[in-house]
Amino acid sequence: PDFAFASPEGSKTLADFKGRFVLFNLWATWCVPCREEMPALDRLEAQAGDPAFTVLALNMDTRNTERVPQRLDENGIKTLARYSDAEGKAFQALRKEGLVTGLPTTLLMGRDGCLLGAMAGPAKWDSLDALNLIATLTEK
Repeated sequence: PDFAFASPEGSKTLADFKGRFVLFNLWATWCVPCREEMPALDRLEAQAGDPAFTVLALNMDTRNTERVPQRLDENGIKTLARYSDAEGKAFQALRKEGLVTGLPTTLLMGRDGCLLGAMAGPAKWDSLDALNLIATLTEK
């Protein structure tokens, strides 16, 4: 689906990430499993993020958005870029496609932007299995 979201560099869409594998995670500060998952996503980006792969953690808070950076800082998140969708357009678009029903939800996108896999709920994204998956995907 086509939707825009905010990034430190300005407005972006998923099409801006074409050519890379993307672990696209939807999360919110009010979601306890999301907050617990964020450090692992941050470590995954720190260990595996490169021109072939990135973690795109999209914040879905629609209220009190000014608190999001503080929550990330409190949780020790240093590597992840700070993407946000304060209007909830991404969630709505993905819900219409049957790809998301709650948070956290993670979609693994191929270099061509096609969906490779989806997961509802939190995961240990910095585990050896996750790192091996990303390494296998990004092998040339």
